[in-house]
This record gives sequence, structure tokens and C-alpha cells, in this order.
Amino acid sequence: MRYELYYWPSIQGRGEFVRLALEEADADYVDVARERGSAALMPMLEGKGPARAPYAPPYLKAGKLVIGQTSNILHWLAPRHGLVPKAETGRIWAHQLQLTIADWVDETHETHHPVGNAFYYEDQKPESLRRSGHFTGSRLPKFLGYFERVIAREKGGWLLGRSFSYPDLSLFQMVAGLRYAFPRAMTRLEPKHPRTVALHDRVAARPRIAAYLASDRRIPFNQHGIFRHYPELEA
Repeated sequence: MRYELYYWPSIQGRGEFVRLALEEADADYVDVARERGSAALMPMLEGKGPARAPYAPPYLKAGKLVIGQTSNILHWLAPRHGLVPKAETGRIWAHQLQLTIADWVDETHETHHPVGNAFYYEDQKPESLRRSGHFTGSRLPKFLGYFERVIAREKGGWLLGRSFSYPDLSLFQMVAGLRYAFPRAMTRLEPKHPRTVALHDRVAARPRIAAYLASDRRIPFNQHGIFRHYPELEA
């Protein structure tokens, strides 16, 4: 079937984790808002869609099924495209890793919006500076350290050992995004996490991902997504 991905058209954001999986799977999909504009998202968000409508983008339409929440979308999508082991234990472990990455995404976003989304970054700079210092000094090393240990224990180079899976794509996106947002912190931390860096490089070299990254389908990092580079936050 042809999937329809609904997400904001000008940012990578949480939708990028789904895009990466669709690209790796060579799935037939349309990035709806990029073709039709942001207005295409509104009917569903205004309650004009199904009774079990998602709260916010991203959401994926597969036939009559509409699935919301990034981790939930990937949990449903992956077994259909060979991006997760068939065994239940592997699928649950992959989902657990993805949920941990979702927590990491939230903490990354809060470095520039610690007070709330209703306020511009410029309205919460002092709080952002404090939050970012804690993030780069404490939280970022803990997340990187956790995934480094997972890769080391699994002994196959991927998060699930020798089996490539969708959390590998998501960890790639975290490393890429954090290099953009916090280049100084990542330069300091990456030598301590060589397996995570190697995983990032292996994902980037996969043929379909490499083609996607080189295409105009990959939206550049910018100052409107999750990963934003404000030099003052690394002062």
C-alpha cells in the first residue's frame, strides 16, 4: 500500500524518525504536507478525522488505519518491512529502546524551550542556558553512555546485536542532530562513545539512507525543529 505521512513540511522534527524508516524500507509513501502544505494537517487535528484521531503529528495513514506517536508508528511499521526481528522479545526490546530515544528527544527539545512551547526561545534564554548546561554536562553523557553499553553488550555492532533494526536509524538521527545542536559537546563526548559513532557511520553508509541524505527529501537542520544550534547555549 501507499502510506501517507503527516508531519510539518519544513522541519525534520519527530517525523524524521518515521521518514528514515520509510526510506530504509524503500516504502511507497507520500509526505503529505510537503506536497500539499501545512493545511493538509488541519482536518485531522481539528477533529474531522476518525474517532480515534491522533493528538498531533506525526501520524501515518495506512489504508483506513491512522497511527499516531512516533514510537507507536515505528512499532507498527517495522515488522511489516523487516526492520525488527520477528520474535516478540526482539520487538519489545526494540520498542523499549525507541521509547528511551523518545525521552532523549524530549530532553533535547527542552534545552531551548524549558519553560514551554507557547514562548519563543528569546523569551526563555536564561532558563535555556541553565537547562542546556545540565543537559550537555549530565544528561547527554548518560544517554550516550547507555546506548554505548547496549551496543557493547549485544556484540554485533547494532543495538540488537547482528540484526539491523529501526532503533539504529533513530540513534543515527540523534547523533546527527546533536552534532548540529551541540557541536562542542559532541566533539568532547564522541571519543568516549566509539561504538555509537561507528553505528551512526554505518547507518549513514547504507545505500538507501545515503541516497536519502543526499536528496532534497532530507530537510536540512534548522532553527525551527528539535535540534537547534544556539552558540550561546554552549558558552
